[in-house]
Amino acid sequence: MESTSKLKKLLTTSRHQSEIEDWMFSLVPIGVAFTFYIIFVMSSHIEPKGIFLAYGAAAGFIGLESYWITRGWRRNHVTTIILGLIGIAITLSLLFLYVSFAYRA
Repeated sequence: MESTSKLKKLLTTSRHQSEIEDWMFSLVPIGVAFTFYIIFVMSSHIEPKGIFLAYGAAAGFIGLESYWITRGWRRNHVTTIILGLIGIAITLSLLFLYVSFAYRA
């Protein structure tokens, strides 16, 4: 009975207009963290640097999308959940394409 009420809430709840501002603000910590990550990787003697940067960027975006999926679940926004899952799929696809093309053996 509880699962049908959750599904009904997911399908009928509308989004608030300030969601865009929240989304933009959530990019700031990711940007700052990734900037420090780039500085760390570029100043170290780790090779290949490209693979570390690609996996770091993918991990950051997947973490951000996971946050939005849980936020959509708590606020009953099915579109936020679906878009988060699509974002994770796109991120993993781009990472796979980069690794397969850049590091062919």
